[in-house]
Amino acid sequence: TRGQILDTVQLFRAKVVDTTIESFIFELTGTTEKVDNFVALMRQIGLVEVGRTGVVGLMRGKEAN
Repeated sequence: TRGQILDTVQLFRAKVVDTTIESFIFELTGTTEKVDNFVALMRQIGLVEVGRTGVVGLMRGKEAN
């Protein structure tokens, strides 16, 4: 849910760079482990990682195999 996403963003002090109905772009600072933990929590909410180049791109849906 949107509330869970915002809670996770606040917990990790992530910056929301862009958002649409289906996707979210976040800017995080810190270690790779921190980013991995952020992505893991977002996956539990139902977002999947689609890119990571200084920012993390996540979208709703299932991860491609």
